[in-house]
Amino acid sequence: MLASATNSSVDILGGRIIPGSYLLENLKILSANTNVMRALWNSFRNAAVATIASLVVCSIAGYGFEIYHDRGKDLLMNILLLSMMVPFAVIMIPLFMMFGNANLLNTTIAFVLPTVATAFLIFLFRQSTRSFPREIIEAARIEGMGELGIFFRLYVPIMKSTYAAAAVITFMTAWNNYLWPLIIMQKNESKTMPLLIADLISGYVIDYGVLMLAVSISILPTVIIFLVLQKNFAEGIISSIK
Repeated sequence: MLASATNSSVDILGGRIIPGSYLLENLKILSANTNVMRALWNSFRNAAVATIASLVVCSIAGYGFEIYHDRGKDLLMNILLLSMMVPFAVIMIPLFMMFGNANLLNTTIAFVLPTVATAFLIFLFRQSTRSFPREIIEAARIEGMGELGIFFRLYVPIMKSTYAAAAVITFMTAWNNYLWPLIIMQKNESKTMPLLIADLISGYVIDYGVLMLAVSISILPTVIIFLVLQKNFAEGIISSIK
């Protein structure tokens, strides 16, 4: 992919797999035909907001399911897990109608709300919370600390590995989301990177050099985030499995 981003379409179709000298030319064509910086900003903004909102909501939910445990919450958790079996295509049209009636099309809110609370992340935080020392909670309550203080001042710092794992998963999912933005982002100014890449392969003639350059640019943020958080990501996944 990276080598193809530096070659012309003719060279790529001819089987060239070593770097070439067409990088600047491909970049010039990509910038002239698309607003790649706007698409990058839209993707980053949507993914960042979705990640932050999901971490807050799902971590509080997972914490509550485990710390305030009872049989009713077990039943509710089972219902949430069953919701993972429902394909997104089933709820896609009702969601579009809801956001259309609320005049929220082409907005970050419409992108974020359907994924702000996912059963997988709630389950991830719930499983990880099982390893959280209950003695700390009891000691904090004896000292007079409130429940919100316990959560934000004790739970969040201790569970940073789980937050890192959830952040990587959520950001990558939001960044690569194609179907839902395709439906709700109906203006060119609202397009994300997956939509921009889809436009590059929708013409009669595909410039593969430009296409590979766009894909290379698109994966950079997710690669950087994963490399930065990979250690905590592994620890968070392992703690949730335990």
